[in-house]
Amino acid sequence: MTGRERLLCVLQGSIPDRVPIGLFVQEEFLSYFFPTKSKVDRVIDGSECARILGFDIITRGLEFTVPYFLKKTYANWEVEKKNQISNGIMYSTVLIRTPKGTLKQVEGTPYDEKIAAGTHPSTLEYLIDDERDLEIFHKYVPDIDDESIKEMKEHGIHVKKVIGDTGISAPWGFGGVYNMASTYRSLEKLMIDPYVNKDFYEAYMGKMTQLIVKNYECLSETEFDCLGVQGNIANSALIGEEYFKSFILPYEKQVVDVIKNAGKYALYHNCGKAKILQKSYAEMGIDIWETVAGPPQGDNSLAEAKRLIGDRVILSGNLDQVNFLKKASLEEIDREVTRIINIGKPGGKYIFACSDYLEKDTPIENIKTVIEVAKREGKY
Repeated sequence: MTGRERLLCVLQGSIPDRVPIGLFVQEEFLSYFFPTKSKVDRVIDGSECARILGFDIITRGLEFTVPYFLKKTYANWEVEKKNQISNGIMYSTVLIRTPKGTLKQVEGTPYDEKIAAGTHPSTLEYLIDDERDLEIFHKYVPDIDDESIKEMKEHGIHVKKVIGDTGISAPWGFGGVYNMASTYRSLEKLMIDPYVNKDFYEAYMGKMTQLIVKNYECLSETEFDCLGVQGNIANSALIGEEYFKSFILPYEKQVVDVIKNAGKYALYHNCGKAKILQKSYAEMGIDIWETVAGPPQGDNSLAEAKRLIGDRVILSGNLDQVNFLKKASLEEIDREVTRIINIGKPGGKYIFACSDYLEKDTPIENIKTVIEVAKREGKY
């Protein structure tokens, strides 16, 4: 089987020739793996990396994570963007002028031109701070335009050609509703909104859901194989089981439903603590949960997740790429990969991977050993 055939086989509920090895690579690792390249691309260079090392890639493009309404001007929605680099930090400011007032979002991130596209910024000022902001946003935020939809379709064709038989595509959209909501409103306020300002919370989350659902509807009409939904903010280090079920799950499920109803696969990302949320993930209807991260990054047991939801959700993970892979001996890697594969493999519905993306300075020989052992132990 090719990498593409192998991953699609698992997504379709069948047993492949072996467990797919879906290592997650992005700019940080790729710039380390290809040190002579001035810039790296997580699809083009990620696919090349997968072919060189011999794993089954699931590419995670970022082209559609920033909403169209923050990229350009529409009627009654004038967008002005400014970038400023100071002391190694890039500050990005977006001003949106409307007939009823101005909205402002300011983000900051450590600046490294080579890997800048893969760096997650921190929000310093939030677009939606109060009722006035929400009223303006709700009234004037534009619908997605034909040009943006065309760009999605053209990029989907491009990505499919680049990946070929090496794997499949799973670009990120705007994200899960809670992830996107916490990008444009302070997480501290968002967490207490359901209790102190329920009407505001429902209006805000409802509008975000509407925009995100439309985003994934458009992405579903492309050549992309699978669609990534970022769900890491609503992790169980912050969010309790009942809170998630009451105030987050109903919105997230609408996003997953639109992906599934369009005939695409839904990949839901929470690379941290999720032990008490796993049954909600199954209820959400996702196809893949990445990643089943164990301590210290997460609180999950692959064996327990396999027992609780492994018949309904494809599990991805759970090799520790931070504290283990970068430091372990080849013999230790052999034992650990063997142990993980033998837990995840039975019955299928498993993709071997790390607990998140590969990091720079990970010895390449260690990664090659991971792949070699996973191929040896993953045969069905």
